[in-house]
Amino acid sequence: MQSEQRKKMNLAIKDIIIPVLREQGFKGSFPHFRRKNEYNIDLVTFQFNRWGGSFVVELAICPLEGGTLHWGEEIPPNKVTAHDVNRRLRLGANSEEEDGIWFDFEDLIIQENFEQVASDVLGLLNTSDRNWISMLLK
Repeated sequence: MQSEQRKKMNLAIKDIIIPVLREQGFKGSFPHFRRKNEYNIDLVTFQFNRWGGSFVVELAICPLEGGTLHWGEEIPPNKVTAHDVNRRLRLGANSEEEDGIWFDFEDLIIQENFEQVASDVLGLLNTSDRNWISMLLK
C-alpha cells in the first residue's frame, strides 16, 4: 500500500513532469516512458526507493528495434524500459558509476512541496534536446 507521501509525489509528477514529456514526444505510462528518435529510443524511468520516501530518474537509450535482455529475451520497442538496458545513467550523475540525485519527499506534507520536487526534476530533464540522453551515455 502506498503512503500518502508517495501518492502526493506521484500526483505531482503526473501533473508537472509527464505533460512536458508528452509534449516532447514521449509515450508510455508512469513510471516508464520512451521516445523514438532517428537512431535510437530514449528511455526515462522513475525508480522509487522500495523503503519509501525518495526516487531517482533513470535515463537510457536502446536501438530502434527494442532491447534484448542478457538471457536473450527480446523486448519490443513499445515495451522497453530503462530497466531493460544495461547502460543507464541516473539524473544528476556525471557517469554511470555515480548514484545520481535521489529526490527526497519523505518528510513533505503539503502538495506545493511535492510540486517543488517535481519542478526540480523537470529543471534537470533536458529532453527537449532529442540528443541529450544519447550524449550523456557516450
